[in-house]
Amino acid sequence: MRLDATDQQLLILLQEDSNQTVKALAEKLGKSTTPIFERIKKLEKEGLIDGYSARINAKKIGLKQTVFIAISLQGHTRSYLEKFVNEINSFPEVIECHRVSGGFDYLLKLVVEDIEAYERFIITKLTLLPYIGNLQSHIVLSSSKETNRLDLSSLF
Repeated sequence: MRLDATDQQLLILLQEDSNQTVKALAEKLGKSTTPIFERIKKLEKEGLIDGYSARINAKKIGLKQTVFIAISLQGHTRSYLEKFVNEINSFPEVIECHRVSGGFDYLLKLVVEDIEAYERFIITKLTLLPYIGNLQSHIVLSSSKETNRLDLSSLF
């Protein structure tokens, strides 16, 4: 799909605040509401807009600890990898799972109540998986930046 300047600006505005009304977006773009509504639907249909969500302040709801876990698996067959990913995806504490290159196979991001909850996760869930070869935990002390916005300026 080829994006024109209006599509590009629309994506930038929606990343800033996807809760804006079509009317507000149209006003910012100097267009009428119907074409902007149609553009949004087209961007959704083409998969450029993958969904909408609210950013929840984890600490305010009691999820105060973020942990990254680097995992090396014992085996690397396709079925082995699929089984591991299926198990990991079933754990609500895991909010991101990335297959990576380098010194380990996967990088997980967890958000839990506290360090005790993290320890329970390790003992009652993660270490019970037969696929785990090695794991390294990286406890987040503080975060200076967290975003899901993509820098679109370099693409257009």
